Amino acid sequence: MPLTGIRVLDLTRLLPGAFCTMLLADMGADVIKVEEPGTGDYMRWTPPLIDGQSALFNALNRNKRSLTLNLKAQAGRELLLALIETSAVLVEGNRPGVMGRLGLGWDVLHARNPKLVMGSITGYGQDGPFASRAGHDINYTAIAGVLGLNGSSDGAPAPLAVQVGDVGGGGMQSAIAILGALLEVERGAEGRWLDVSMTDGAVSWLALAFAQQGAGEEVRRGAQRLSGRYACYRVYSCKGGGSFSVGALEPKFWAALCDRLGRPDLVEMQFAEGDAQQQVHRSLEEVFASRTRDEWTHELAPLDACCEPVLDLDEVAAHEQVAARRLISRRPTGVEVRPAVPTSDRWRRLDPPRLGEHTAEVLAEVGVDGTKLEALRADGIV
Repeated sequence: MPLTGIRVLDLTRLLPGAFCTMLLADMGADVIKVEEPGTGDYMRWTPPLIDGQSALFNALNRNKRSLTLNLKAQAGRELLLALIETSAVLVEGNRPGVMGRLGLGWDVLHARNPKLVMGSITGYGQDGPFASRAGHDINYTAIAGVLGLNGSSDGAPAPLAVQVGDVGGGGMQSAIAILGALLEVERGAEGRWLDVSMTDGAVSWLALAFAQQGAGEEVRRGAQRLSGRYACYRVYSCKGGGSFSVGALEPKFWAALCDRLGRPDLVEMQFAEGDAQQQVHRSLEEVFASRTRDEWTHELAPLDACCEPVLDLDEVAAHEQVAARRLISRRPTGVEVRPAVPTSDRWRRLDPPRLGEHTAEVLAEVGVDGTKLEALRADGIV
């Protein structure tokens, strides 16, 4: 596995950092989740629970070991620094300045291990007027302009169903940056401190929208090429309540669809503007409303024109393509989604850990024996 032998210390809570380190863990990294004694990651206790632990936590924390450590105590910080010496990566998600106030800032960690890569995931980054401001995904995507473009043109912006800032900007972006920094270290460079802003990540996902705007095009909610401007790329309501997606952007796909729908007269109007385009919209709305989603699925399945039914979440796992790829499985710890790009058949090694499950095991690796461990427990350090 590509990251076998790479130790990652995960000091984060909730979604962004957990998603980042799960990506690394699935590639073979030894991820040690460092948690506060007694409480741990807040997500552990977020319903729904399975056997006393959150199904949401379980979904993000496979292949990790859990170590409890009180970083507000000097003894706890010393143990973390001992672990730093044999670690390649540390990921943290505190507000700017917190690690420094704990005596665990970049200067201290870098001095202890010059090869260490440190990823700091925050909402707005390490500097700027919003650096210390609280926020959640809806706020980051609002500031980034992502939220303002989501939804129909005649309504208010709609919150995204997937956390673009948390997962894309915070989780995936940090994992990619960490891998790049590790490659630099492998080539002889020193480690580096990565400033990962979830807002910055969300802004980067709008590269095409900003390019359009910069070229003089008006970019508005519900009126972009891929968000409702053209009838050839839209979602249509079907008889009985279902929906169908149409992504027939290329003229050959659009022509094939119009022919199958019995509306060859619409072919030349694919990219018409104004009232003419609205006429195409209304025509397709009427056509799709005449049958159920399942009837359209059967009718359009043989057609090579980028048209698929909109599935509800409880239908996804059973879809023939998803099932064939073995993407979703049910385990005693809950429903699990496998890595999108598995790098080994051995991507799954450990169940999501219980709080502090591996404390003795991990600390033994830095010389803490049973007697010392009991003393640490008595003092509230672990």
